[in-house]
Amino acid sequence: MSLFIRRARVLTLAPPGSDPTSPVRPRRGPALRELGILPRADVWIQGDKITAVAAELPLPPDAEVIDAEGRVLMPGFVDCHTHACGPASSLDEWERFLAGASPADLEKAGGGLPSIIQATRTATRKQLAAGLRLRLDALLRSGTTTVEVKSGLGLTSEAERKLLGAIQRAASEWPGTVIPTATLGHAVEGDVAAFTRQIVREVLPEVWHEFPGLAIDARCATDAWPVEACVRLLERARKHGLPIRVSTDQSAPTGMVTEALALHARSIDHLENAAKADLLALAASDTFAVFTPASSFHAGLRYARAGAFAESGGLLALASDHGPAACPIHAMPMVIALAVRHCGLTFAEAVVAATVNAAAVLGLHDRATIEPGRRADLLLLRHLDERQLAYEVGDNPVVRVICGGKSVFPS
Repeated sequence: MSLFIRRARVLTLAPPGSDPTSPVRPRRGPALRELGILPRADVWIQGDKITAVAAELPLPPDAEVIDAEGRVLMPGFVDCHTHACGPASSLDEWERFLAGASPADLEKAGGGLPSIIQATRTATRKQLAAGLRLRLDALLRSGTTTVEVKSGLGLTSEAERKLLGAIQRAASEWPGTVIPTATLGHAVEGDVAAFTRQIVREVLPEVWHEFPGLAIDARCATDAWPVEACVRLLERARKHGLPIRVSTDQSAPTGMVTEALALHARSIDHLENAAKADLLALAASDTFAVFTPASSFHAGLRYARAGAFAESGGLLALASDHGPAACPIHAMPMVIALAVRHCGLTFAEAVVAATVNAAAVLGLHDRATIEPGRRADLLLLRHLDERQLAYEVGDNPVVRVICGGKSVFPS
C-alpha cells in the first residue's frame, strides 16, 4: 500500500541543487529563507519514505489518494526543546502568578518548583507516561511529528531514571519520533556545591549506563545551576561522547555562553537576555541557538533577538518549551506566529528553524524536506498560501498529518 498526494502546493524546503541522497544539512544565512516551493505537484510515498515528487506523476496502482486541491503540503514540525513529561500544572498557582505573586511567593506558600519536584517523585512511571502521551497526541494534532522531551524534574537518580523510562514508554506508543534528553542540571536542593557534585559523580554515570547516547542538558541561572557546576557536568558528559546542551540567559546574562561554546555544545537555548557580544560569538560558531518565544509570551518576558541572530549568520532553531510546569503552548504554528511578530524572523526563516534546523539540533538528518528518500513526515494545511500559517492565530491550520508514511490525523 502506498500514499499518493496530488495537486498540492509543496514546500519542499530543499535548496537549489539539493542532493536527496545526502543527509539534510542545517541552514544559515540566505539558505535559511529557502522554502523550495513547487506551486503544484504530486508526492508519492511508499512505506515510511517519500518515493517521488514532481509536477505531475502517474497514479500508482492500489495507492491511497489524497487530493490536496491546491492546499499547502510541508514537512512535519520538529520541536527540539520541551518539558512535556511531568505532573499537571497548578491552575491556582497560575492565577496567583497573574495577580502578581513571584516564584519565591509561590514557594513560600508550598508551591512552585519544589512542589513540582515532589509531585514528580510521587508519580509512578505509568502515570508520567500516560500524561506525556496525552501531550504528545496534542502536539501531533498541531503538526509536530518529531519532539524532544527533557527529564530534570526529579533531581535524584531514581526519579530521573523514572522520568526517562516514562518518556521511552510513551514514545513506544506514539507514531512520531521522540528524542529523550537527560536534563540533569536543572535545579538544586540543599548545598549547591554538594548537590551538583553528587549529580556529576553519581547520577550522571547511572543515567548514561541505563540510557546510553542521550544528550545531557543543564539550565544555568541564579535559581538553577551556576556556571562552574554546569561546566563540570557538561565536560564529563562530553568526555564520554554524549551530546551536550544548555539553557541560559533567559532572565539575565550568566557568562555561560562563552563556556558552552568552548565545550562545543550542540545548542544553547532560550537566550532572551543574552549579551550582544555573546550572540555574535554564537552566530560565528557551529552551535545552534534555540529560541522559545512561546515561553516569553506565557511568562510576559523579553523576546530573544532571533532576527538579528539570523542576519549575523547564526544557526538557529525554534521550539515550544512546552510542559505542564514550563509553558502550556504546544502548537508550533503559534511559535512561528510569535517568532515573526516579536523575534524579528521572516516567515521563511521561522519555517526552516522549526523543521530542518530543529531536526539538526536533535542529530536527525533524514527528514524535514520533501524529497525522494526522506522520511515521510508531512502536514497538509487548510491554507492555499503558506504565509497564512503565521498570519492567523488561534486555530489549528493542520488538516492532515502523515507520520512515517501513514495518515495519523485525523485518525
